[in-house]
Amino acid sequence: MVVDAGFELKEDTMRAPDVSVAPPKKNHGWFLGAPPLAVEYADRGQNEADLQKKIKELLAAGTRYVWVVRLIGPQRVEVYAKGKTRRILSATDLLEAPGILRNSIPVHALFDADAAYRVTLRNLLQRKGYDSLEMVRQEGESEGRTQGKAERKAEGSLEARINALFTTLRVRGIDVDAETRSRIRDCRDEGQLEAWLAKAVVATRPVDIFGS
Repeated sequence: MVVDAGFELKEDTMRAPDVSVAPPKKNHGWFLGAPPLAVEYADRGQNEADLQKKIKELLAAGTRYVWVVRLIGPQRVEVYAKGKTRRILSATDLLEAPGILRNSIPVHALFDADAAYRVTLRNLLQRKGYDSLEMVRQEGESEGRTQGKAERKAEGSLEARINALFTTLRVRGIDVDAETRSRIRDCRDEGQLEAWLAKAVVATRPVDIFGS
């Protein structure tokens, strides 16, 4: 998922949902086409006419689901899908996006940062065949052993973290340049590697992890 990404729905129509699942291609910084899933947060002062127009444009352009998270009043999410009646789900309900998200998402997770982090991470990992972050770590450890770079226990621990970081970057679809790859490979600070790994599971750009 990405935050505040811009989408070129058609030549003269561009939209930027608060949160979305993005297609792969970009055109001068904008994603081409509509996101399959878009999430909008509606707070006090929300212009309802503009919101409804945005929803209609997204659905017409190919978005399969639009979730509107209402921040005023009881916790609830409005679910819009093309050709279907709007549904309103409460905090105890589950949101589903078949073919887009592997797991259902509790409505309350969209109001709780920690819950949202856990749900998003689980979906991202499972889309790539991992059941948990621990599986990513284990793969990194396995790769480190296979490459024969763990001459000592401490060195093996570093290599495991390095490989776990590279695996996480691959899972998240985050490309890094040769200089950054060398920076990761040359790092011998376990704390720094752990910090990068923690950021990598939620980041969307290399700069979010490694800085400018």
